Formats: sequence, C-alpha cells, structure tokens
Amino acid sequence: MDELPLDQVRTLLAVVDEGTFDAAAAALHVTPSAVSQRVKALEQRTGRVLLMRTKPVRVTESGQVVVRFARQLARLERDARAELGMAQESGGPVRLPIAVNADSLATWFLPALTQVPQDPPVFFELHREDESHTTALLREGQVMAAVTSSPDPVAGCTVRRLGLARYLPVASPGFVARHLAAGSLEDGLREAPVIVFDRRDVLQDVFVRSLTGDQDAGAGPLRHHVPTSEGFCDAVAAGLGWGLVPEPQAEPLVRAGGLVLLVPGRPLDVPLYWQQWKLDSPALSTVAEVIAASAAEALRQDGTRHP
Repeated sequence: MDELPLDQVRTLLAVVDEGTFDAAAAALHVTPSAVSQRVKALEQRTGRVLLMRTKPVRVTESGQVVVRFARQLARLERDARAELGMAQESGGPVRLPIAVNADSLATWFLPALTQVPQDPPVFFELHREDESHTTALLREGQVMAAVTSSPDPVAGCTVRRLGLARYLPVASPGFVARHLAAGSLEDGLREAPVIVFDRRDVLQDVFVRSLTGDQDAGAGPLRHHVPTSEGFCDAVAAGLGWGLVPEPQAEPLVRAGGLVLLVPGRPLDVPLYWQQWKLDSPALSTVAEVIAASAAEALRQDGTRHP
C-alpha cells in the first residue's frame, strides 16, 4: 500500500467523529466538497470502501483500520507536543477514550480513575458496553483501551489480566417464597422471572447451564430488562426477578437479609482483562498501571479476594 496522506486520514476521522460530511467540513473549516474529495482519494489509494454513506456514516471493516491508525497518530502527536512543552497550544488536557462494562463502573473502576495523576491533566471519555463486546470498540478505533472478558488481543493491542469479577445468584426472600420454594431449584430458575441487563446479557443463562449441566438450558422466558448496574441490583432486591449481582453490591444486602443467596458456594466468576493500543503514550501507560493496581485490590485473584 502507498503511504497514507495525513490530511486525508484526518479528514476521514473527522467524518467518523462528526457523523456527516457537512459536519466534518464545518469542523475542519473546509467545504463539504473538499471533504468528499479527500475521502474518495483515500479510498482510491487504499483500494477499499472505507465509509458507508449513511446518516450518520458507518465505518467499514477496512475503514476501522484507517480510523484506528488516525486516532493513534493523533495520540502520538499530542504526546509529542506535551513532551516538547507545547501542551497548551495543542489543546491542554489529555483525552483518553475507554470502554468499560457497567458493573465495573458501578463498583471499582471509577474510584480507580481518581488515582490517576493529573499532571498533565487527563480527562476520560468512558464508553459503557458489556464486557464481552468492549473489544468491538477497540477494533473500530473508538477507544484506546477497554476492560474486557476476552483474553485474545485485538490487532495492535496488548492484553493484561485484571482478575475475576464475582457474581452471586440472589433473589429477595419474598421472591424465593413465591417462585422457588416448591420443587427443585434448577427447575425453578428455568421458569421464574429473571432480571437481565439487556438482550445481549447471557450471564443468567450461563449460570443455569453451569448448575444443571445442560448446555441447552437457560433462565426463564419472562425477562425484565434493566440496563444499569444499580437498577439491576434494585430490581432483584425489589422482587421483580432473580439475577446475578456483583459481589460488592450483593454481599451487604445478603448480610442484611434483603437478598437470599440461592446457591451458597456457587458463584459465577467472570475473568476481566485490560486491552490497550500498542502506543508509547505516557498518559495511557500511567492509566494502565493505576487500573491494574486497583483491580488487584478490588477483584478476586485465582478465586480469592486479594488481601
């Protein structure tokens, strides 16, 4: 492939970030025609369609490669300017887009970010996504790092193990009396109302399969969708359904009697990893070290909580 002209690469990134050619033109202070010509020239140079001309535009698989390159280039340029004492001229604070799952956000991740040194200032652009899907945002170039359940590195990324996020199968005492008191627990969980985060949340199904040994089994068909970590826990405590609640949220309620542990000694552990771009970026490296240290304290390591 011939070299990629930087003005064309930056223009493509602007179109993706702004959503339309017109908006990108306004951001770049050029005409929409100039934006269109640059993107078309870049597509001709690469020999691939990079954008689907929808509103907003959609990036093709080939376009994701170029967008990721564009973001890495911009990050390296900002870091270089900062090391040269030009940070204020280039816009000041360092921006770090990170993908993270809702349960980590609600428990240990935000306190970890408060430990990141602010010299130079760093601001975070957090993208909330299920831990099994955060790597898609890395592939698309939308984020520089992600908390993910996948140990397989995205192209151009490194992987570091963080630990195990433990989930406890719980329900309210009233819910247990109404739905799970008669018959076997396994059968009850296949029929009883269940709380799920969204339609991609299969954690409750995975738990039922682990409990029954039946890979065709799953949680019941009556599902309440509650797309926040705090709301999920509240819905289970209110008796709408049973669910797998993060250990830090569930334990106090179990001790207080507000929740019942359905299967003592049978938690579900989800391994979490930190994936980030292979960049020599001081800000990104600092954040990675802080996150790893915080995870070592907050998450379980090899089945037991770190002392």
